[in-house]
This record gives sequence, structure tokens and C-alpha cells, in this order.
Amino acid sequence: MEKTVLVVTDAWHPQVNGVVRTLDELARSLKEQGIAIHFLTPERFATFPLPFYSDIRLALPMRRQVASEIDAVAPDFIHIATEGPLGLVARGICLRRGLPFTTSYHTRFPEFVSARLPIPESWSYWWLRQFHNSGNGMMVATASLGTEMAAHGFHNIKRWTRGIDTTLFDPARRQDLPFPRPIFLNVGRVAVEKNLPAFLDLDLPGSKLVVGDGPDLAGLRQRYPDVHFLGKRLGTELAAIYASADVFVFPSRVDTFGNVILEALASGCPVAAFPVTAPKDILGDGGGVLSADLRQAALDALTLSREDARQKALTFSWSECARQFLSNLAGVPRSAFAGRGRNLRPAA
Repeated sequence: MEKTVLVVTDAWHPQVNGVVRTLDELARSLKEQGIAIHFLTPERFATFPLPFYSDIRLALPMRRQVASEIDAVAPDFIHIATEGPLGLVARGICLRRGLPFTTSYHTRFPEFVSARLPIPESWSYWWLRQFHNSGNGMMVATASLGTEMAAHGFHNIKRWTRGIDTTLFDPARRQDLPFPRPIFLNVGRVAVEKNLPAFLDLDLPGSKLVVGDGPDLAGLRQRYPDVHFLGKRLGTELAAIYASADVFVFPSRVDTFGNVILEALASGCPVAAFPVTAPKDILGDGGGVLSADLRQAALDALTLSREDARQKALTFSWSECARQFLSNLAGVPRSAFAGRGRNLRPAA
């Protein structure tokens, strides 16, 4: 029989981030394997803007409606991808009904909150432990993140890697850009947790490019008039920028993975980063330079082989991402949905 997976996620289109990209690719890979995947997302509910990120809207879910949607799918597996309003309501329903479910940890919520509000990280970690430890496994993208979360008191931690589209992100897209070389690039959300000033303050030759949108964009444009802020770029246009840069600089200290690192590597662009969780998992054995001195790392990365960077990216695949995801799931007894089940709209 065809297996059915229900993924509950507060992160969804039109957001552009690693969570949404991962779920899109997961859906494609699972469909290729004959697995039916359904998403329960904010687009099915009234929404409100997320404080600090007005362009991100969170759902206002009613418990009865979420329960009805779960019954409609009658899934073999339930995965709660985020800790937002939808994730919280779905978790509560699963616990009350005794339905097994898994979760995933994508965003350093404690650091995100404490960067904006006077709330100790320890409070947020306590809340997150209640959320994730109540399920049948919490998926994390890297080994070092798993070790770190275990030290914070999380248990039943499972690995769930990421992949990369090596057809879209390709060194062959390299072209001349209208900026002095060498070109140092950053791509991602322009927000406080990305630690962009650690890159933008560096004394580097050539040009600095930033691709992306976010709440800090206007302020950083004013603060750094010599930096080229290109705004949001997607698809082949983004891929060409990656391939045309000389070094990708990743100043974040709190990302749980960093899909943009793989996008840069696949484009033949070496990476400079701090030796922290995510970069050290990906770049520990090649493809970039890790150093507490980010300026020196960026300069040293100029000497690295672009072909070696590409080869590093080829060790990651979305099919392996899907395989790990499936192996981590907890099965829901078919008796839990006896007599129920009409299909929700499947993944596109």
C-alpha cells in the first residue's frame, strides 16, 4: 500500500528560507519514491504577521480544524516541522490521541528571541524541550548540532541531512559581474541573527555583495554605502551570482545548517566561515576555510580550488535527505483513523 506522510509546518510559501526549500525538495523526492506527502500549512488558515518579520505570516489555527485536517489525510506518519502555532496545535492533538509523531529543529529559536527581547535563552530552551521531547524523535541536520542539543537536555535525536540541486547551481553559470574583483558574497535573510556586520566590517579588497531581503536591509544599506545590496534574487539569476563570486562569506554563528553554503559550493565558490556548528560540519574536510579570524578565512579561501568546492557539494543529495527522513519517522497505527480519511490536497 502507498504510504502517506503528513507534514505540519508554519514555514511555507511565499517565505524564502532553508525550511521551505527543504520541504519542497523532500516532497519531490518522496513522490519519486511513490510516497504520498501532504502539507498542513498557514495557507489554510487566517494569519497574522510575525513580530519583527511582517512579511512572514503565522496561522491562527483552531484545534477542531487541525484535527479534521489530520483525520482527512489519515496519515501513516506525522511530522511536525516547526514549533509555531500550527505545530503547537498539531502536537497537542497527537498527545491527546496518543498518535506518534516526529519533530525537527530548524531554527535557533532561543538565540533568535534573545537577540530581540530580554528573554534568557534558558527559558526558551526549557520550552523547546517540552515541545520536542514529547515526540518520537527530533531531527537535526548535523552531528554537531545533535551533540549540542543533547547537552541542552534534548533526547531521541535523529540525523536529517540536506541536499543541493547541482543542475541549477553550477560553475558553468559563471559570468563577468560589474563589480571589481575579488567578489565576496553573502546570500540569505538580512536580519540580526545572520551577523552580517561581521562580514561587512571586514577590510577586504574588491567588492562585497549581499543578496537577500529582510528587516535589517534598509539600515545596513545606509550604514554600509560601499556594499552592493542586490535584494532578493531567485532561480538562474541567483545561481549565476553564486558562480560568479570568488568567495562566499558566511558570518552566521547560529544557523542550524546553512543551505546557502551548499549552493555556493555547488556553484564552485569556496566558503569562508567561523568554526561553529553547521559550517564545521559541512566544511570540516574541504571546500572552504574555517577560522575565528573571518577576514583571514576570506582571503585564504581565494586560493582554494573551485573544482574542489564543487566536488564537496556533490557529496550531498536530496535523495539521501529523503531516505534519512523516512527512516526517522514513527508509524501511526491504522486503527487510529478507522472509518476516516478523505485526501487533502497533495504536495504540488
